Order: sequence, then C-alpha cells, then structure tokens
Amino acid sequence: MTAPAQGTQDGRDAGPTTPEEAFLEYFLAMEPPEGFRAELVEGSIVVPAAPDGDHEDAVELIVAQVYDRSKARMQFSGNKGLRLPSGGSRPENHVFPDATFAPREKRLFRGAPTWMLPDGVALVAEVTGDTSPCDRVTKRHCYARAGIPLYLLVDRDDSTVTLFAEPAREDYAETHSVPFGKSLPLPAPFDFELDTTDFL
Repeated sequence: MTAPAQGTQDGRDAGPTTPEEAFLEYFLAMEPPEGFRAELVEGSIVVPAAPDGDHEDAVELIVAQVYDRSKARMQFSGNKGLRLPSGGSRPENHVFPDATFAPREKRLFRGAPTWMLPDGVALVAEVTGDTSPCDRVTKRHCYARAGIPLYLLVDRDDSTVTLFAEPAREDYAETHSVPFGKSLPLPAPFDFELDTTDFL
C-alpha cells in the first residue's frame, strides 16, 4: 500500500510544510480592497495604487499600435496574473503586467487559471506608476528569469520607452531605449516601429 502523496496518513491535507508555502498560501487567500490588486514580487506583497488616466492612456496607445501594426495577430490582456520563478528560496512571484501579449492563434488566455505560467507569452509591458522601482528593476529580473522574450517599459518619470530583449538568466542581454517622441523598433513577431509621440 502506498502512502498519500501529501498530507496526513489518512489522506487529509496537512497544509503548508515550509514558511515559503505558508506565505504563498496567505498571499493567495488575500482579498485586496475593491479596485486594487495584490502582487507577490520577490517575497514582498505589493499593492499598487489604482492607475491614473495617463497610465491607462499609455497602455491603450501600446495596445492600439500592436493591434493595428503588428505583423503577427496578437491577443492582449491587462488583467492576466502570471506565475514567475523567484530568485533564491522565496515563493513564486505572482504579478499582473500592465499588458500581456501572446499570438492570437495560441488562444493562451482561454481556459487559463487566474495565475498562469508565462509559456507562450510574446511580450509584457509595464507603465511606471507608484511602483516604478519595481517596474524598472525587480519585475524586469522576474520577466527575464521566466524567459519572457520581450519586456517593454514606459518610464513616465524619465520620459523614455525601453525594450528589453534576449532574456539570459536574471536579466535581459539587450536594451534599446528612446525618449518620448522617437520610434522604437519592436522585433519579431511584432516587426513594427512603436510610435511614442503620443506619450509626450
């Protein structure tokens, strides 16, 4: 007779067995106030403030250009939770990118759980807000570690748009940055020049 895979001898769930599992269980059970979303980023619970209008305008400008100009047809989500590997022994990261794009033919979001793995995601984008240090550094490392091919950062403080490409372990090997008003080439599968004029 084989023992239960996990839990007590009678098969009941024994609950978390490590501090990391207990912390993750606590995070997943959280219910942030209406209008807010909680993220778990490198062992810290982050609850960003609700985005302002300029933030949402920047996200929409990206989405509109991807839909209108991308060589590959893309599917977009602004609310897709992603499970990403963490650094060290911390629990998995759970983040909501401002924009997540995947090839439409993959139908990646259909039937996906609240927190899905990033396999098949082509690009994630963040627009800086109250968590800008997180967007600039911490999440960049999370996305690179997960192997997400492209990370687009709209930095409203520096008035720049940066594309990080070629994930390599903890970071991206390539960085291309332009000031607002200049065009930024997006590589395959997008293959178009992102116009940043309207970010000004």
